[in-house]
Amino acid sequence: MTIEQLTDQILDFRDKRDWSQYHKAKDMAAAVAIEAAELQEHFLWKTHDESAEHLSKHGDEVAEEMADIAIYLFLMASDAGVDIGQAIKAKLAINEKRYPVHKAKGRSNKYTDYQ
Repeated sequence: MTIEQLTDQILDFRDKRDWSQYHKAKDMAAAVAIEAAELQEHFLWKTHDESAEHLSKHGDEVAEEMADIAIYLFLMASDAGVDIGQAIKAKLAINEKRYPVHKAKGRSNKYTDYQ
């Protein structure tokens, strides 16, 4: 399924319930942040190994939180007139320049360290 098809399905769900009145940019941004916090909650205070174990046992719950984030993000992008696929491609192009493979491979430094 494409991003456009997913967005159409999400919009259809929302519009059948007349929820667009509640889905303004400020509220969508807050919803993304809140859902991201709920995603983080699954891994808080766990080691990498414990996190992997949690994911294997609670993957469906984690996936639901990820889906919530994506749904709100797709709604926000649609309402703002942002082509999220194009925005991702543009950001990847920026990151290609910020994090050249020959400097960034295997490192986690911020891009300003590579300039």
